[in-house]
Amino acid sequence: MRDRLLREMGSDLGGKWKNKERILIFSSRGINFRTRHLMQDLRMLMPHSKADTKMDRKDKLFVINEVCEMKNCNKCIYFEAKKKQDLYMWLSNSPHGPSAKFLVQNIHTLAELKMTGNCLKGSRPLLSFDPAFDELPHYALLKELLIQIFSTPRYHPKSQPFVDHVFTFTVLDNRIWFRNFQIIEEDAALVEIGPRFVLNLIKIFQGSFGGPTLYENPHYQSPNMHRRVIRSITAAKYKEKQQVKEVQKLRKKEPKTILPHDPTADVFVTPAEEKPIEIQWIKPEPKVDLKARKKRVYKRQRKMKQKVNSGNAK
Repeated sequence: MRDRLLREMGSDLGGKWKNKERILIFSSRGINFRTRHLMQDLRMLMPHSKADTKMDRKDKLFVINEVCEMKNCNKCIYFEAKKKQDLYMWLSNSPHGPSAKFLVQNIHTLAELKMTGNCLKGSRPLLSFDPAFDELPHYALLKELLIQIFSTPRYHPKSQPFVDHVFTFTVLDNRIWFRNFQIIEEDAALVEIGPRFVLNLIKIFQGSFGGPTLYENPHYQSPNMHRRVIRSITAAKYKEKQQVKEVQKLRKKEPKTILPHDPTADVFVTPAEEKPIEIQWIKPEPKVDLKARKKRVYKRQRKMKQKVNSGNAK
């Protein structure tokens, strides 16, 4: 194994760099910290990538083709943020196309995951694709676009002559799931490194960042519509609770229905003996006037004090 690796290192070090793929990775203004960390992770994993300043949201998307031309890049990964909560990713072959627009979901960066896997910085990855990429034509187009973007060119000056990790693209629930795994040579096992994210395809365009639509995902639901459905469900639950409360109030206000007397209910009831009614006339006790009583007590005490004082004087 060691001799084979040394031979590969020798062949890689003595080769010539022919594949001149360069990827421009940048974003629009308004992205959050998680998107910024994801962008930095992709730049670190792709040594053939370049960075640029954030683009103003007022600029048109076709301006990116000019930026790619100035940076001498023929592929682009552009992150577009909207409403400070929705993130879109553009994968484009500049300047002639095609390009694809995705909604990025479930983002987990390298610093957030803290996985046990690790790989050499600048090493070349293997690309693993789900068999579904060969079954449908739009997935086949995306497969070729992903291969050209994420595969590090051989003999690239910034790359290392090793293959120690694999990028996996899996199709599940009409979405593309991205994972990054380390290849352990001892037992041929895979340990996840990160980052991880999910791409929900929206449209595929013939040109770069525009042009005729080649494919539109019928299963795609916009984040605004998703939030609207959630709000309508919660509003329906609230209305249902209010209706139940109103029905309970109306039931309390309704007069109670008096059922007719059932004659069979008094079959085993024995009549009680009638007793003569006795009326007792009791004279009510007179009310005690507390104020008058206090006055009398006060007068009595005053008279006693006067008598005592007069006796002492004599």
